[in-house]
Amino acid sequence: MTVSAQVAPATTTFAALRDQLAAAAAAFAGTGAAGDILTGMIDDVDRALSQRLEIFPVCHHSPASGLAMVRRLQEKRPEVVYLELCEDLRPLIDELNNCSLPVALQAFASEIEGFPAQWAPLSIVAPITEASAEYQAIAYALDTPGVELVLVDRSTDHVFQWSPREDENPGPATPSESGEGAPEPESGLHGDSVGIEIGDLRPRFDELEQYLLHHGKVRHWSEWWDQYVEQPLAGADYDTYRQVMVMIGSLFRRLRQGSTAVDEDRERYMWTRMREHLAATGTDPDRCLYVCGAAHAASRVEQFGVESRAEFEITPRTGTVWHYGLIPSSHSAIEAQFGLAGGAVSIAAATWSKALRRSKLQPFRLAGQAGTKKPAKRKALPATPPPPAPTDRLSGFLSTPPLLDPLDEAELLEWSVDIARLARRNGYLASTADAIAVFETSILLAGMRNRTRPTPYDFQDAAITCIEKDRVPGRRDVKRLCEILLGGDRIGQVGYAALPPLARDVLDRLQPLGLDLSKRTLQRALLDLRADPHLSTCSDLLWLLRRLLPADAARPIMGSRSLGEKSIQESWDLGLGKYQRYLVELGYEGVTVEQVLEQRLRKAVNESGATAAVALAAVEDALVFLGSVRLADELGSRAVELLAAERSVDGAPEVLRRIRALLDYFRATATGLPDWCARFVTAGYAHYCTLLPSAFVADDTTPAQVTAMLGFLFGMENLALSLGCDHTQLELAVQQSHPEAPTKVALLWAARYQLGLLSLPELRHRCDDMLANPLILPTFPDYILGFVHAMDPAPTLKPFVVEILSKSFGTLPDTVLLPWLPGLITNLRNHAADLVPTLIREASRTFPPTLPTLDTWTPPWSTTPPPDTTPLPPPPPRGPLTTLLTTHPTTSTALATLLGYETTWEQTTPTPESPVAVLVDRYPSAANALATTLARS
Repeated sequence: MTVSAQVAPATTTFAALRDQLAAAAAAFAGTGAAGDILTGMIDDVDRALSQRLEIFPVCHHSPASGLAMVRRLQEKRPEVVYLELCEDLRPLIDELNNCSLPVALQAFASEIEGFPAQWAPLSIVAPITEASAEYQAIAYALDTPGVELVLVDRSTDHVFQWSPREDENPGPATPSESGEGAPEPESGLHGDSVGIEIGDLRPRFDELEQYLLHHGKVRHWSEWWDQYVEQPLAGADYDTYRQVMVMIGSLFRRLRQGSTAVDEDRERYMWTRMREHLAATGTDPDRCLYVCGAAHAASRVEQFGVESRAEFEITPRTGTVWHYGLIPSSHSAIEAQFGLAGGAVSIAAATWSKALRRSKLQPFRLAGQAGTKKPAKRKALPATPPPPAPTDRLSGFLSTPPLLDPLDEAELLEWSVDIARLARRNGYLASTADAIAVFETSILLAGMRNRTRPTPYDFQDAAITCIEKDRVPGRRDVKRLCEILLGGDRIGQVGYAALPPLARDVLDRLQPLGLDLSKRTLQRALLDLRADPHLSTCSDLLWLLRRLLPADAARPIMGSRSLGEKSIQESWDLGLGKYQRYLVELGYEGVTVEQVLEQRLRKAVNESGATAAVALAAVEDALVFLGSVRLADELGSRAVELLAAERSVDGAPEVLRRIRALLDYFRATATGLPDWCARFVTAGYAHYCTLLPSAFVADDTTPAQVTAMLGFLFGMENLALSLGCDHTQLELAVQQSHPEAPTKVALLWAARYQLGLLSLPELRHRCDDMLANPLILPTFPDYILGFVHAMDPAPTLKPFVVEILSKSFGTLPDTVLLPWLPGLITNLRNHAADLVPTLIREASRTFPPTLPTLDTWTPPWSTTPPPDTTPLPPPPPRGPLTTLLTTHPTTSTALATLLGYETTWEQTTPTPESPVAVLVDRYPSAANALATTLARS
């Protein structure tokens, strides 16, 4: 790059204003930076206006810029329009007439070259709205014969080339304005794309911005800009608009001196492209118009102007392949992309419509665009006289206070009534009194903020004050309702003709459903595949879209699709219109959805971090969604290579689950197991036998992973042995395993039991010894978890697992059992689909079916019968009568015989005499003397 600055000579147009500002700066701040900034702004304005190539400064999504653009285009009617927009987006401009605004021009690259890998995928969006100056220039250039539109800004590749390499998220960053409320779903239409805007005008100087907001009595920069720039310039003439915008751009540019390096390179790039085009076509610069941001209009680079001879070397693009398309946008997405206050773009659109009605201007609209009338065919451009010399309009604008708009009571009253009605529809208890309160409060707030006419922001604050409650009754709060009322979140749509081939193919193949899939609402599709077999192609496509698009784009209500399973009736909720952006981005990857899925599956299994589990999942997707045995064999062969190269067992559970399902599927087919399945089983058998001893002792290996290894080895042992594997290898692997963790010890015992190296009585004896050992009791629950996991590789151990659980609940003390229960429940819940049903079925076979039989039930593992709980008969009564009858039974027996009863007399055993009775009988004299004494008394 050759640096040879060529500054245009200063004119005397703004000499008086320059001297006045210099004197004011010297009076208030002395000589210094303040005076340089003020006089420098005037120099920048003078320099921009003195160029042969007319520079049109704009602010992004500004109604004032759009109105000035309409006026200038109708007056000048230029032959060439240079637009500050990425030059490689030019082919997309011709498709705008097939879209409903707002939409965004997008450049997308999934496979990058020359950029850091963590940046992928790269995406850039440039939103277009009807109220923007760039759209008016585009509509004028495309629909006017003889007019050429040239995009001159750096390419999308250069946007990322000039981004700092240390950034994780490359591209220009925009600070956001604070705002309350949850974002709407439409605010994410642009995703993580980098936003490109024409005319970013914010101070980027926090002290100045806070000063302006405070003294302007506003909350957001968007509100300040609307009140102090948009409204005064909406009705201003073109010269005043142009000079004010260049002055503002110069001010903000000078306040952020440290961040203009990339901006200056962009300006050098754009001026170089314009000079190249002028030289190639020989167009007169007086017949051209350069549309750029206001900050770029105040550029001071050496390449500024078409007369400059300074050169700028444009670096070549990288090898990254870029894809281009149009995606739907929305007002809320633009606000979220560029950090604007909520509702700012909607309010700008409402201001644009109102200004058009007031000024009776006819804006430019693309022919054939949805929602527009067919315009009259424009005639060829007439020759226009050269523009007059610029005059000083800045002095009058800066010295004259803006005209205050009178109060429009009809408009404010309409807003107040409509917000009350809208609030009632959304659950608020709003009434006519609330509408009156909103009306009066809006006027009050405007007066407190030195405004005669309430702005939309004043009205919004008044509505929140009068209607909002402590709790939002519906999905939207009053702030969001005001945004909807004042313009709504308009959402664009890409027309059928502007869609990529893949998206058009999808819509064509879904036509038999009879639905308008361009609508943003959910639509229900009912498919009876038995009655209408031709709908099977639609069903296959919907399942492919379910696999590739977000979940809500195609959501099945009834029906499923898996290996070997197809539904005969299906019901779908389709929202392709709402998720049109994802369908468009899908079109960047291929021509059909089948091609895209095939490419993604191949890419997934060939990435550096691919695993055998990922490859098996790709095989399953190839069979379920594509029905391609050829692709499944290719991916399966890759799965064998990945399994043999793995050095860990992290994916063992998923590998086991998927290979079991695939083996079951292939066994049910006529062709049987493919060759890659046999190689996968033999490779997996050798692989897991080799890693089993280290997995048992490794601390980072979970019991679930060891269980999956054992499940693979035991569950597929018969197939592996038939394919030539050696059973001794498994026995050696188990015998070489010496774990220390209780859970893994239990898994090892189960493996030894499955191999016949440990009998069930020995295993039961070991567990009984642990239950009897108080030192091992605290860790015994971990052994139980190991046995629960072992039910999958060792199914014959299921009764023993029920037995050991029963013994644990009956033996363990509460101090051990209660802390262990949450962990047991959590582990069972994590494996609920596999372990819990098996455990419950085995318990139902073991325990009695009814509660009454539980009292007499003997556990199968118990060797001691339960005690006899049958109640004994009551003992016979004892006394003198009983002794008489049993001593002389003849009379009683005869009476019983006469009555017809059989009698059996119980032989009574005489009660032995007590020692006291024996003593009295042996020595009666003492007892006789006591009786004589008692008788006398």
